[in-house]
Amino acid sequence: MSRLFFILLFVAFTSLLLPQCHCINGGGNHSGEVRGMFVFGSSLVDNGNNNFLHRSAVRADYAPYGIDFPGGPSGRFSNGRNAVDVLSQLLRLPSLIPPYADPHTRGERIVCGVNFASGGSGILDQTGSTTGEVMSMRMQIKAFEQKTLVELKSLPGFSNHHLAEYLFVVGTGGNDYLLNYFARAENLNNSTARSNFTRLLISTLSAQLKRLYDLGARKFVLFSVQAMGCVPVVRAIHDAHTGSGGGGGACVEAVNKAADLFNCHLRRLAKRKHSMPGSSIVYVNSYKIIRDIIGNPTGTGFHETSRACCELSSAMEEGRGVLCKRGGRACSHRSSHVFFDGLHPTDAVNERIAREAYGSYRKAVAYPINVQQLAKLSI
Repeated sequence: MSRLFFILLFVAFTSLLLPQCHCINGGGNHSGEVRGMFVFGSSLVDNGNNNFLHRSAVRADYAPYGIDFPGGPSGRFSNGRNAVDVLSQLLRLPSLIPPYADPHTRGERIVCGVNFASGGSGILDQTGSTTGEVMSMRMQIKAFEQKTLVELKSLPGFSNHHLAEYLFVVGTGGNDYLLNYFARAENLNNSTARSNFTRLLISTLSAQLKRLYDLGARKFVLFSVQAMGCVPVVRAIHDAHTGSGGGGGACVEAVNKAADLFNCHLRRLAKRKHSMPGSSIVYVNSYKIIRDIIGNPTGTGFHETSRACCELSSAMEEGRGVLCKRGGRACSHRSSHVFFDGLHPTDAVNERIAREAYGSYRKAVAYPINVQQLAKLSI
């Protein structure tokens, strides 16, 4: 009996040594628990990594960014939270996920996950190279493998199989089109080039997801590319080239066709998992969520769907009319705007995307299941 007692005592003690987040989603019971999230992607999910990339021109560590975020500018490309921040709150993680590049993101701070996303980056290494220093998807995964994962494994009681209890969230691809493919004007209406480029992106991303799987990832959340043809900077450039003027014209459907094609292939990845047995993938159609808002703004609580909320930097300044002007003005009714700057959604839109991802039962939005259901799966 005494031997059994000491065995039970040892098991209880070692379980206490394993860092736990106790991240309960749903109604506060133990039916659905995730330890945290690891986040990969571009500026739509970057929460401050580019603050620490000193040669990067793609930064959001100044006002009016963060005007509605506790503590002010944080490196998030929004007036407040991004979609991953809201998702972590819905999953009841004890705190927001810290950025990898922050020197303080070490030790116990990494137990509930790390954000590796980098504004301006893409699936391809060459994407974003003209914006200065970025961390591409390959570099982000390498950082996870060679730094964060090594440190996690050094923590008492942690092992590879615990990675199945984390969500691996990926939001990338848009920059590969906007900063790479569409940099060549002749590609705008070239369907053959668009198909070939998209196949390259999807095959590269598939290999990157497989690498994460081989490292222990089992639960994936893939955010679609947003409606790129509807963002203010793309509308403005199109208006300037066509002589429309004003920057508030219709969505540029030639650009949205690329997003549609990429998203179609991305959604298929959620169904075809023959190379990653035992994994589960949720595809989040943020493209549709934003298009639905633009198509029915008053019915969804929005008013301004085509123009940026903040004063944009000029084409001669960093960001080339995409980012907010340093110390520039911001609109008063930010919750009624779809876009905060020339490319990125407001806190209000990010909240809508995250809530739909988390709880929607519409397969056109969250496929084949939602994030809440994914979190509850036993893998």
